Amino acid sequence: MEIKKTSLNKLHQDNKAKFVEFAGYEMPIQYSKGIVEEHKFTRTHSGIFDVSHMGQLFIYGDDSLTADLEKIFPLNLKDLKVNSSKYSFLMNENAGIYDDLIITKIGGGYLIILNAACKDNDFKIISKLLNDKYRMNLEENRSLIAIQGPKSVEILDLILNGAKDLNFMSGNWFYYKDQKLFVTRSGYTGEDGFEVSIPNDFAEEFTKKLLENGAQLIGLGARDTLRLEAGLCLYGHELGLDKTPIEANLKWAISKERIKNGGFIGSDKIINQINEGTPQIRVGIKPEGRLIAREKTKIFNEDELVVGEVTSGTFGPSLNGPVAMGYVEKEFSQKDTKVFLEVRGKKHPANICGLPFYKKSYVKGATK
Repeated sequence: MEIKKTSLNKLHQDNKAKFVEFAGYEMPIQYSKGIVEEHKFTRTHSGIFDVSHMGQLFIYGDDSLTADLEKIFPLNLKDLKVNSSKYSFLMNENAGIYDDLIITKIGGGYLIILNAACKDNDFKIISKLLNDKYRMNLEENRSLIAIQGPKSVEILDLILNGAKDLNFMSGNWFYYKDQKLFVTRSGYTGEDGFEVSIPNDFAEEFTKKLLENGAQLIGLGARDTLRLEAGLCLYGHELGLDKTPIEANLKWAISKERIKNGGFIGSDKIINQINEGTPQIRVGIKPEGRLIAREKTKIFNEDELVVGEVTSGTFGPSLNGPVAMGYVEKEFSQKDTKVFLEVRGKKHPANICGLPFYKKSYVKGATK
């Protein structure tokens, strides 16, 4: 199967990116300065991430669309304001997670941002659940560019006047050289930032404009260290069909009204787990010393019994030390619980900790 390339591929090559295959796409993992420097630059300045491999699903329909989507997603969509966004899940009847996503109400419908590896299957599932009643388009002609970090708002506002007036988890249409862009104030790094949906033909020119104003290209390597420090889940690691949102410690993402009334796919399991508890739960893990515990590292208690497994682990550049996330049995999930991580046949001490490791810097109100 031929590997796909985003519309920014040449720009990545010109900037000497090191590439990896990810979800069927050739994607930049890092540039010449390396992951740690890219990570730090995003935390202090502004990083540009090519996330065009992700799915941009536009669904348009009449008033019944909202009610039909509420049967699928555990959100109170009828009260969601136009141009407002929510984090949510596409689940099966057992509350296993097909994908986690961002859904934004737009004029006449919704825009749903899907994970790259899941987008084609998501489209089939959602289309079938909606009985092909609505106009659905998994957009291939638009790129998606994330600009993240404390300087992002001033850089983007120079190019798109009024971007600074967006609130966190809200969006709007903007124009760049007569081209329509949809911009949301959101991201995946723990920093203030934006995601820009732009026609493919204008993506490189627009990105170069961001670069001219002081932003830098950042690869998927730093994207992963940034999201892990921020305690954010990655599909295929913290989330999957074998996990529910309650086990993933994401109850906050389910509307209280929907918990009370149910009526969405997986609601029976969700409500049962909220009432009865779950055998396991996602936690933060802080290894002692400099040890990095990678995915699938076994977690032991003090009696040397396996009580969980690491799902993501890395060196946290902002913390100058290792961080990890994983699932443990509920009784070992309390903060400061001592556990041991088995790496290369040897058990190393660690402690359960709260998330995020790095305090998020999202902007709650617009900067005016």
